[in-house]
Amino acid sequence: MSERSDVTRRVHPLQEAERAVQPQQAPRSRRAALLGGVGVATLAALLAGCAKDAPQDTWQPAGENARKIDNLQEPVFLIAGIVGVIVFATVGYCMVRFRDRGQDMPKQTHGKPALEIMLTIIPAIILLFVGVFTVSTVFALAKTNDTECIVNVTGQQWWWEYDYPAQPGCMPGGITTPIVTSGELVIPATTRVLLHVTSRDVIHSFWIPKLNGKRDAVPGRDQTLRMEADHPGIYDGQCTEFCGLSHARMRMAAVSLNSADFTTWVTNQTAAYTAPQEGTLAATGQSTFISQCSRCHQVNGLSTTTDGVTTPVLSNPDQYIVAGAAPNLTNLMTRTTFAGATFDLLTQECRDRLYNATPEEFGQLYLQGVTPDCFEEANLRTWIRNAPAMKPMYAAPDETVDGKYRGMPHLNLTENQIDELIAYLQERK
Repeated sequence: MSERSDVTRRVHPLQEAERAVQPQQAPRSRRAALLGGVGVATLAALLAGCAKDAPQDTWQPAGENARKIDNLQEPVFLIAGIVGVIVFATVGYCMVRFRDRGQDMPKQTHGKPALEIMLTIIPAIILLFVGVFTVSTVFALAKTNDTECIVNVTGQQWWWEYDYPAQPGCMPGGITTPIVTSGELVIPATTRVLLHVTSRDVIHSFWIPKLNGKRDAVPGRDQTLRMEADHPGIYDGQCTEFCGLSHARMRMAAVSLNSADFTTWVTNQTAAYTAPQEGTLAATGQSTFISQCSRCHQVNGLSTTTDGVTTPVLSNPDQYIVAGAAPNLTNLMTRTTFAGATFDLLTQECRDRLYNATPEEFGQLYLQGVTPDCFEEANLRTWIRNAPAMKPMYAAPDETVDGKYRGMPHLNLTENQIDELIAYLQERK
């Protein structure tokens, strides 16, 4: 009797060796708490991605190309979710049903060929299904021969420039005078716009999720991207290629306007320069701008007159900035943000009003520009006072590369000079 009991209690040598090297298991309550914590964290992460009306939400397409991406990703995620549930359920069942209870070593087999073949064919069919529709969508997104308007998009550390060349498209009568702006890509609604995307320095990536997928901005290469918005509104985006210290603060926005409002916007952008009234703080600010800022920043139409001779004030950022360009400030107050669309020119109340406006109301609100009651002056004042403190430009802000700055340097302006510049820039609309 005792011998038989000893036999049944014997453990296979391999099992005995495995147990000898296994670490002591944590108490059941501790393991349960750990698993519960992981579960709660996972659920919180999933719910965080389900926020309604998120500014950069790929699940809420607002344009033709974005819908093509959404029509592909929804079934793919559904299939992946079903497969994931089956796999996790199977693994969980096996972990519970066949966990080590001190039993004898099971009989070793070489599997079931029929099951192995089935589990090879089914994934292959799923991948083939996904692959065919993915390739079809990629070709559809690459189509550009049906576009009606052209905008050149240039990335640099750390903002986006938008250049509208003279062209017959975009609106009735076309664009006759080139337009250069930054931060906000303004496009006509329900119009297919062709973007030519490139970079002046390192690789960036242009992405406005609600309107289309990503497109890398590569130095020396012209990358095309078709974009269309269903209705007027503002759509936020983000550079998605790490490009330096301020990568996370290199943002952009696409502003869609109906045909009439877009025509008004073009007219405003190409209007003749209006100098500040003599004797005002803004007039003094114009002189301060010329002496302190015009080396890098262009204001179209700005000029000086000496002995009856008028000379245009032209910027030369290639002599001072590594990338060779700085934002054009001609109509700064027609935009809602500055410094790579990172900081608001609008107060939070006015910004919320603009973002929540109906498509019918949006154009009129946007074309008002930054009115005095909506001006978030503190942001612009702090930026002019010490830009590198708000947005890292370089590991050491005062360092230069071959005598050139990477981004806007600290200009050490006095508070009076800052007052003058703000008064002058407020009139740039």
